[in-house]
Amino acid sequence: MLKTNDKFVAGNKAAVDSMLTIINASLNSAERLAALNLNTARALMSDNAATVSALLAVKDPQSLIALQKSLAKPALEKVSAYTRSVYEILSQSSNGLKEIIEGQSVEMKKNFSAVVEQSLKNAPAGSETIVAAMKSSFAAADSAYENMTKAAKQATATIEATVVSAKEAAGKFVAKAA
Repeated sequence: MLKTNDKFVAGNKAAVDSMLTIINASLNSAERLAALNLNTARALMSDNAATVSALLAVKDPQSLIALQKSLAKPALEKVSAYTRSVYEILSQSSNGLKEIIEGQSVEMKKNFSAVVEQSLKNAPAGSETIVAAMKSSFAAADSAYENMTKAAKQATATIEATVVSAKEAAGKFVAKAA
């Protein structure tokens, strides 16, 4: 019985360690996003000051149209670069978290299965039906988890393909604006 309790304690410690790893990874991503947003805000303020100065120097409608054209492409490129950076940060964060969770999930499942098997070995005589039902429910839960994981991977692939397509469309739009 003490061996089973030690396994539960070890499993709980591993779960806490996993949670701390996930929290640190999430905070690192939040920090990167905050830095990106701060740098983008600084650049935007600088660009806006330059734009206002250029607008104040406009003397006729043709100059205004020329200024508008000269500002459009760099603005679109900056928006595209910003969204690309956000996507990269979120994608790296998502992939890192997914790897951590999958690795810990496999380990926790293995430990939990070992504890359950040990506990079931100590089950009283005549409880074979209950033991079989428990094993069946664990197998069903594992199958459901595997199906959800597969669906999440497919959804991620679809989202990534959509983002790539949107990036390509934005690139074509920027090229046309040139």
